Amino acid sequence: MDSDADGARPVGSPAAGVVHSLAERHETLATVESLTGGLLAASIVEIAGVSGIFRGGLVVYATELKSQLAGVAEDLLADRGPVDPDVAVALAEGGRRRCGADWGLATTGVAGPEPQDGKPVGLVYVAVAGPAGADVRQLDLNGGRDHIRSAAVVEALRLLAERIHRVDAGEAEAGRTDTAAAGRR
Repeated sequence: MDSDADGARPVGSPAAGVVHSLAERHETLATVESLTGGLLAASIVEIAGVSGIFRGGLVVYATELKSQLAGVAEDLLADRGPVDPDVAVALAEGGRRRCGADWGLATTGVAGPEPQDGKPVGLVYVAVAGPAGADVRQLDLNGGRDHIRSAAVVEALRLLAERIHRVDAGEAEAGRTDTAAAGRR
Protein backbone atom coordinates (compact mmCIF):
# COMPACT_ATOMS: atom_id res chain seq x y z
CA MET A 1 0.00 0.00 0.00
CA ASP A 2 1.20 3.52 -0.74
CA SER A 3 2.11 6.07 1.90
CA ASP A 4 0.49 9.43 2.51
CA ALA A 5 2.04 12.90 2.48
CA ASP A 6 3.74 12.28 5.82
CA GLY A 7 5.15 8.92 4.73
CA ALA A 8 2.73 6.99 6.96
CA ARG A 9 0.85 4.02 5.60
CA PRO A 10 -2.90 4.46 6.00
CA VAL A 11 -4.79 1.79 7.93
CA GLY A 12 -6.96 -0.04 5.42
CA SER A 13 -7.44 1.02 1.85
CA PRO A 14 -8.40 4.68 1.35
CA ALA A 15 -10.01 3.69 -1.96
CA ALA A 16 -12.07 0.92 -0.34
CA GLY A 17 -13.43 3.31 2.27
CA VAL A 18 -14.48 5.82 -0.38
CA VAL A 19 -16.05 3.17 -2.62
CA HIS A 20 -17.98 1.73 0.33
CA SER A 21 -19.22 5.17 1.46
CA LEU A 22 -20.35 6.16 -2.02
CA ALA A 23 -22.08 2.79 -2.55
CA GLU A 24 -24.02 3.27 0.70
CA ARG A 25 -25.05 6.74 -0.47
CA HIS A 26 -25.91 5.55 -4.01
CA GLU A 27 -23.59 8.22 -5.42
CA THR A 28 -21.07 8.15 -8.24
CA LEU A 29 -17.50 9.31 -8.75
CA ALA A 30 -15.33 10.51 -11.64
CA THR A 31 -11.61 11.31 -11.64
CA VAL A 32 -9.50 13.81 -13.56
CA GLU A 33 -5.78 13.31 -13.28
CA SER A 34 -2.74 15.18 -14.38
CA LEU A 35 0.38 14.30 -12.38
CA THR A 36 -0.99 10.93 -11.21
CA GLY A 37 -1.55 9.80 -14.80
CA GLY A 38 -4.23 7.22 -14.04
CA LEU A 39 -2.97 5.98 -10.66
CA LEU A 40 -5.99 7.44 -8.87
CA ALA A 41 -8.48 5.69 -11.14
CA ALA A 42 -6.44 2.46 -10.95
CA SER A 43 -6.52 2.51 -7.15
CA ILE A 44 -10.29 2.95 -7.21
CA VAL A 45 -11.04 0.22 -9.75
CA GLU A 46 -9.03 -2.31 -7.74
CA ILE A 47 -11.93 -2.43 -5.27
CA ALA A 48 -14.56 -5.13 -5.81
CA GLY A 49 -17.99 -3.70 -6.55
CA VAL A 50 -16.65 -0.39 -7.85
CA SER A 51 -18.68 -0.57 -11.05
CA GLY A 52 -21.72 0.62 -9.11
CA ILE A 53 -20.09 3.95 -8.24
CA PHE A 54 -17.22 4.72 -10.65
CA ARG A 55 -18.36 6.52 -13.81
CA GLY A 56 -14.92 6.97 -15.35
CA GLY A 57 -11.92 9.20 -15.49
CA LEU A 58 -9.84 11.49 -17.62
CA VAL A 59 -6.07 11.63 -17.78
CA VAL A 60 -5.24 15.12 -18.98
CA TYR A 61 -1.48 15.34 -18.79
CA ALA A 62 -1.12 17.93 -21.56
CA THR A 63 -2.23 21.42 -20.55
CA GLU A 64 -4.49 21.91 -23.59
CA LEU A 65 -6.38 18.69 -22.75
CA LYS A 66 -7.29 20.14 -19.36
CA SER A 67 -9.38 22.63 -21.31
CA GLN A 68 -10.49 20.45 -24.22
CA LEU A 69 -11.51 17.37 -22.24
CA ALA A 70 -12.08 18.54 -18.66
CA GLY A 71 -13.57 21.93 -19.49
CA VAL A 72 -11.06 24.08 -17.57
CA ALA A 73 -11.26 27.68 -18.80
CA GLU A 74 -8.44 28.46 -21.22
CA ASP A 75 -7.89 31.88 -19.65
CA LEU A 76 -7.45 30.30 -16.20
CA LEU A 77 -4.80 27.96 -17.58
CA ALA A 78 -3.10 30.83 -19.45
CA ASP A 79 -3.08 33.09 -16.39
CA ARG A 80 -2.15 30.57 -13.69
CA GLY A 81 -0.71 27.50 -15.40
CA PRO A 82 -1.79 23.93 -14.79
CA VAL A 83 -0.47 23.68 -11.21
CA ASP A 84 -2.87 25.91 -9.33
CA PRO A 85 -5.61 25.41 -6.71
CA ASP A 86 -8.33 26.93 -8.91
CA VAL A 87 -7.28 24.69 -11.79
CA ALA A 88 -7.52 21.67 -9.48
CA VAL A 89 -11.08 22.65 -8.53
CA ALA A 90 -11.99 23.25 -12.18
CA LEU A 91 -10.64 19.79 -13.04
CA ALA A 92 -12.75 18.16 -10.33
CA GLU A 93 -15.85 20.08 -11.38
CA GLY A 94 -15.18 19.36 -15.05
CA GLY A 95 -14.80 15.63 -14.42
CA ARG A 96 -17.98 15.58 -12.39
CA ARG A 97 -19.88 17.35 -15.16
CA ARG A 98 -18.34 15.55 -18.15
CA CYS A 99 -18.78 12.09 -16.62
CA GLY A 100 -22.21 12.75 -15.11
CA ALA A 101 -21.05 11.89 -11.59
CA ASP A 102 -22.10 13.11 -8.15
CA TRP A 103 -18.47 13.64 -7.15
CA GLY A 104 -15.34 14.66 -9.05
CA LEU A 105 -11.82 14.08 -7.74
CA ALA A 106 -8.75 15.69 -9.33
CA THR A 107 -4.96 15.86 -9.05
CA THR A 108 -2.45 18.31 -10.50
CA GLY A 109 1.10 19.15 -9.53
CA VAL A 110 4.81 18.72 -10.15
CA ALA A 111 6.24 15.24 -9.61
CA GLY A 112 9.69 16.11 -10.90
CA PRO A 113 12.46 15.61 -11.43
CA GLU A 114 12.58 19.30 -12.42
CA PRO A 115 10.43 22.29 -11.39
CA GLN A 116 7.70 23.26 -13.88
CA ASP A 117 6.79 26.83 -14.80
CA GLY A 118 8.43 28.13 -11.63
CA LYS A 119 6.55 25.63 -9.42
CA PRO A 120 8.72 23.43 -7.19
CA VAL A 121 8.88 19.67 -7.32
CA GLY A 122 6.41 18.29 -4.78
CA LEU A 123 3.82 21.07 -5.09
CA VAL A 124 0.53 19.23 -5.59
CA TYR A 125 -3.13 20.19 -5.45
CA VAL A 126 -5.90 17.67 -4.92
CA ALA A 127 -9.51 18.75 -5.25
CA VAL A 128 -12.97 17.32 -4.80
CA ALA A 129 -16.24 18.67 -6.20
CA GLY A 130 -19.54 17.36 -4.91
CA PRO A 131 -23.20 18.14 -4.56
CA ALA A 132 -22.52 20.89 -1.99
CA GLY A 133 -19.45 22.53 -3.53
CA ALA A 134 -15.72 21.97 -3.81
CA ASP A 135 -12.62 21.72 -1.64
CA VAL A 136 -8.96 21.88 -2.59
CA ARG A 137 -5.87 20.96 -0.61
CA GLN A 138 -2.27 21.99 -1.24
CA LEU A 139 0.39 19.38 -0.60
CA ASP A 140 4.09 20.13 -0.32
CA LEU A 141 5.59 16.69 -0.78
CA ASN A 142 9.16 15.50 -0.45
CA GLY A 143 10.73 12.48 -2.03
CA GLY A 144 11.03 11.06 -5.48
CA ARG A 145 8.58 11.06 -8.33
CA ASP A 146 6.96 7.75 -7.37
CA HIS A 147 6.36 8.86 -3.78
CA ILE A 148 4.91 12.22 -4.85
CA ARG A 149 2.47 10.56 -7.24
CA SER A 150 1.38 7.81 -4.84
CA ALA A 151 1.04 10.24 -1.91
CA ALA A 152 -1.14 12.48 -4.11
CA VAL A 153 -3.47 9.51 -4.71
CA VAL A 154 -3.74 8.75 -0.98
CA GLU A 155 -4.33 12.41 -0.12
CA ALA A 156 -6.95 12.87 -2.85
CA LEU A 157 -8.88 9.86 -1.52
CA ARG A 158 -8.49 11.17 2.02
CA LEU A 159 -9.89 14.56 0.98
CA LEU A 160 -12.92 12.89 -0.63
CA ALA A 161 -13.49 10.70 2.44
CA GLU A 162 -13.35 13.78 4.71
CA ARG A 163 -15.78 15.65 2.48
CA ILE A 164 -18.25 12.74 2.46
CA HIS A 165 -17.96 12.51 6.25
CA ARG A 166 -18.66 16.26 6.62
CA VAL A 167 -21.71 15.99 4.36
CA ASP A 168 -22.94 12.97 6.35
CA ALA A 169 -22.34 14.79 9.65
CA GLY A 170 -24.23 17.82 8.37
CA GLU A 171 -27.12 15.66 7.23
CA ALA A 172 -27.13 13.81 10.54
CA GLU A 173 -27.08 17.11 12.45
CA ALA A 174 -29.92 18.47 10.31
CA GLY A 175 -31.84 15.26 10.95
CA ARG A 176 -31.37 15.59 14.73
CA THR A 177 -32.42 19.22 14.62
CA ASP A 178 -35.52 18.41 12.61
CA THR A 179 -36.42 15.56 14.96
CA ALA A 180 -35.88 17.74 18.04
CA ALA A 181 -37.98 20.53 16.56
CA ALA A 182 -40.76 18.08 15.70
CA GLY A 183 -40.70 16.76 19.27
CA ARG A 184 -41.23 20.25 20.72
CA ARG A 185 -44.33 21.00 18.68
